[in-house]
Amino acid sequence: MNSIDLRGRTAVVTGGGSGIGLATAKRFLESGAAVDLWGRDAAKLEAAAKSLAGFGAVSWRAVDVSDHTAVQQASAGARASMGRVDILFNNAGVALEVCPMIDMSLEAWHQNIAINLHGVFYCCSALAPEMIARGWGRIINVSSMAGKDGNAMQSAYSAAKGGVIAFTKSLGKELATSGVTVNALAPTLFETPLAMATMANAPAAMQAVIDKIPMRRIGRAEEAAAMAAWLASDDCSFTTGFTFDLSGGRATY
Repeated sequence: MNSIDLRGRTAVVTGGGSGIGLATAKRFLESGAAVDLWGRDAAKLEAAAKSLAGFGAVSWRAVDVSDHTAVQQASAGARASMGRVDILFNNAGVALEVCPMIDMSLEAWHQNIAINLHGVFYCCSALAPEMIARGWGRIINVSSMAGKDGNAMQSAYSAAKGGVIAFTKSLGKELATSGVTVNALAPTLFETPLAMATMANAPAAMQAVIDKIPMRRIGRAEEAAAMAAWLASDDCSFTTGFTFDLSGGRATY
């Protein structure tokens, strides 16, 4: 593992109980940061925090990122716990109802947008102001290759993740002279509980995604964490508003 220096930094990781969020929290801790895990499942978060305790200072709080008030309260709690928040890793996401658009329920559409897109906005609006005031911050939003290509059978998910990419471009430009960088990751299919559940429910749709990957495998959570750690560091100082592909060669644009 190459060394990334995050000593003295503090990070909020949403969707931190498993998958890419958990792997990134571990990498942040190994790099010297303190981490506050966010998610909806308190039991999962508690177990995740226990598994990471040997790597550094880790705390957790149950929060639904689609609830603006809950995000505001959690942000205040994270600042009280860690003193400040330097790094925001917006990873919480869902992929509800893999099906044709004409069959999608209104509830599933709203939940996909609320968690995957509104949640990113809520967390940024709560935590970015103090980063701006201090003149340093790192915001990393997790989008998806679906946000670039538009996956069939995932219209709401693709729309939300495409929104994350556009939001990242816009906010990156707004904060370009502030010392706060804003970038995104666009993973293809990764070994995460969310992806595995989706694969079990819609194997044909997920196999179509795998078939598009030139490396002929799905991604590993620690591979996403490695890129996130660099984006969170001082070394990433002249890149903002950009979306980094984690696609195994699928995206070359």
